[in-house]
Amino acid sequence: MLLKKAILVLAVVSLLAIDAVPAAASAPYDSYTYNYYEDGVRIPAPFLPDRSVSGADLGVGDFVDPNDMYVTVDGQIYILDSGNRRIISLDKNWRLIREIAVFDNNGKEDGFANPGGIFVTEDKRIYVADTERQRIVVLTNEGDLVNIIENPASDILPRDFKFVPLKVTVDKANRVFVVVRGVFEGLMQFDENGAFIGYVGTINLTQNLWDKMWRLVATDAQKRQMRLYIPTEFVSVDIDQKGFVYSTNIDLETQKPVKRLNPSGQDVLKRFGRHPVVGDVRYRIFGNNAGPSKLVDIKVLGDGMYTVLDSFRGRLFTYNDEGELLYVFGGKGTQLGTFKTPVAVERVGDKLAVLDRGKNSIAVFKPTAFGRSVHQAVRLQYNGNDAESVKMWKEALRMNANYDIAYIGIGKAMLMEKKNKEALEYFKLGMQRKYYSVAYKRYRREVMKEYFGTFLTVLMAAVAALAAFRLTKRGRTRRAERREAGLY
Repeated sequence: MLLKKAILVLAVVSLLAIDAVPAAASAPYDSYTYNYYEDGVRIPAPFLPDRSVSGADLGVGDFVDPNDMYVTVDGQIYILDSGNRRIISLDKNWRLIREIAVFDNNGKEDGFANPGGIFVTEDKRIYVADTERQRIVVLTNEGDLVNIIENPASDILPRDFKFVPLKVTVDKANRVFVVVRGVFEGLMQFDENGAFIGYVGTINLTQNLWDKMWRLVATDAQKRQMRLYIPTEFVSVDIDQKGFVYSTNIDLETQKPVKRLNPSGQDVLKRFGRHPVVGDVRYRIFGNNAGPSKLVDIKVLGDGMYTVLDSFRGRLFTYNDEGELLYVFGGKGTQLGTFKTPVAVERVGDKLAVLDRGKNSIAVFKPTAFGRSVHQAVRLQYNGNDAESVKMWKEALRMNANYDIAYIGIGKAMLMEKKNKEALEYFKLGMQRKYYSVAYKRYRREVMKEYFGTFLTVLMAAVAALAAFRLTKRGRTRRAERREAGLY
């Protein structure tokens, strides 16, 4: 009888263990973040592979070297199937709406040649960076030609300038921002009529200490052979609901490959996290898979969050509005959810979709309970609902007690509620020195304010008593001296 009970208990435990495995085992990649010491710390997967979508799945034939995709606010999906020179339009349920391969251009049939980027406005105007034909094509949602931006003219452009657009985005004022090949001055900006109005977001490049020292001792011939220190090109661009332009560039030496440009073109991205916004902060210097991240695309998720795509290791990095790394997931491989040559990331509802040019398909990821908790906590905190965000941060901690960003999030909420003593404890757990110092100063001021009045009263009373005692003692001493002198 005891043996039967033992076997039954063992079977139940085994079933529970088997039931718990798929959530972790179904992710063909590691998910992690970085702690204070820049060590990678594993976390539960924030997203899991949901499905793979190919051209054959959609009934339109195989994709060929797709370069970009875009998803509108209402969920309509646009895929730029560059090798097939077409745009594929889908509804939010991944059902085909139409293909756009040709359009009428003043009575002549026209089309694309290796287009590199696509953007769709709220009123469904489609902007395509038609790379090889050196133009921006503007279409209606049905595929009718609206405008063509090409051959920009300006005194600040060189005579031999070639307009080769790679990526494009548009703000609510219909200003067009374009990533152009070979342009190092920044993003090219056009007005609603397609007239060139200047550059925004110039990338500044600085020399490292070794290069500066070498130039001091190098001969003129050696200096001429050294590489020129010119800014690098932007490689991707996106825009948020407030009209701020997000962009990335590939510079292996910069600590600012991600920018957030205000309407004046100034970089206002917050970088208050413990690590720079660069993707992986720790990596091999030599050997296979060595080198920093190459951030080829960026997607604004809303509520201060944005995701950048690393094509080098096939990983996705998501940050909050303070520049704090929330999580990392993804990797290279052949399994569902891994990539060969990822080129674009988009949000489809609460899911993420990554376009993989190497596999000619789209990988769709669904959020896990952990991922939803993190997103909801960040969303609530970003919108000022600090008390409610604490519940979600604690839910994330329930699934991973080593998640530093949750402790920091709770600490910030405590600060907002003026619970400085409690905030100290959470910032200590999250190894957040900066905010710990803020909480400590506030708590110290709070303690001084509470006890200083009583302390000062007692101190003044003690001083007064001591002064009275000394005066009384001095008076007695003088009277005694006078008696001895016979004065009275």
